Amino acid sequence: MAVLTLDRWNLAIGDGQPLLVIAGLNVLESEALALETARELKAVCEGLGLPFVFKASFDKANRSSIRSYRGPGLEEGLRVLAAVKRELDVPICTDIHAEAQADAIAAVADLVQIPAFLCRQTDLVVATARATRAAGGLLHVKKGQFLAPWDCRNILDKIREATDGANFTILCERGASFGYNNLVVDMLAIHEMQGLGAPVTIDATHAVQLPGADPKTNSASTGGRRYGVPILAKAAVAAGADGVFLEFHPDPEKALCDGPSCLPLAGARELLTALKAVHAAVAPAPAS
Repeated sequence: MAVLTLDRWNLAIGDGQPLLVIAGLNVLESEALALETARELKAVCEGLGLPFVFKASFDKANRSSIRSYRGPGLEEGLRVLAAVKRELDVPICTDIHAEAQADAIAAVADLVQIPAFLCRQTDLVVATARATRAAGGLLHVKKGQFLAPWDCRNILDKIREATDGANFTILCERGASFGYNNLVVDMLAIHEMQGLGAPVTIDATHAVQLPGADPKTNSASTGGRRYGVPILAKAAVAAGADGVFLEFHPDPEKALCDGPSCLPLAGARELLTALKAVHAAVAPAPAS
């Protein structure tokens, strides 16, 4: 498996590298909240010696209800993310939803993320790959809930063909649909996807979702099992995951999107300390 790097950030992911932390907010709510969250997570990761990428979405296009909060939109969202990047000196990860957004997003985001439901949209994958490669960033592609791990080979083939064989893609496991309103994570999927030649992260936040099953809104939004996030994150790192994708909020009960699945910001240090220890415990011993 290749080691991927963002040289301008002295950041790497893959064999023999520290656990990569992609963490932040589910969706941008305000510039002040983004700065508060990114500042705390950066401090925690710096203290632990873990590479950190701040994540927040400018638009949550895949919502259960048309009335659900989606975010500030492309223009304002990228302005806020650029401000966080500039003020705190951190790399940025955000989602893409349409081909026309590719160049603008790749100019700000160091990791451009293709959402799970869009991972088979060929035109979007190709446009995103080309723009991200031209900007010198990395791709973070979430495996669709409807795909087997080995089906990700086709995603990687599209990206490589569109970029003259370049290798700059991280795959993300986030669970598979299992009956109604439920997701299940097969930890063997991490090894299977790494076997395709890509580093793999675990999105433990979205893996605990109960799609369209929040009793508080009569199924007009997605429910979740917050208690399960640390369980899945630790299990995935123990299974060999190269990085973790986690969403936090200072007050998850007041989060405007996916609150039932995100963690309190105050608990970030404890969880990331544990994940670092798990990663160290399972990492291959250095060659003598």
